[in-house]
Amino acid sequence: MDQLANWWDGAELWIAGLPFIPQVLLVLAVMIPACFGIAWLLDRVLSAVFAAIGRAEPAASDVCAEARSKVEGS
Repeated sequence: MDQLANWWDGAELWIAGLPFIPQVLLVLAVMIPACFGIAWLLDRVLSAVFAAIGRAEPAASDVCAEARSKVEGS
């Protein structure tokens, strides 16, 4: 665990020592794919959980058809 902490401290110090623009570019280059990946993973996991408990979201076409039938029926 100490080796990981030492590596992290070294990486953090290296990033902090960079000028501002390279810092921003490096953080964006890492964070945008990481955040996208986490969001995609959460979407898949939550979709599977909701499908397993029977709370799957209806398709957009089903929602539109239901809304259309309510309007036509009124």
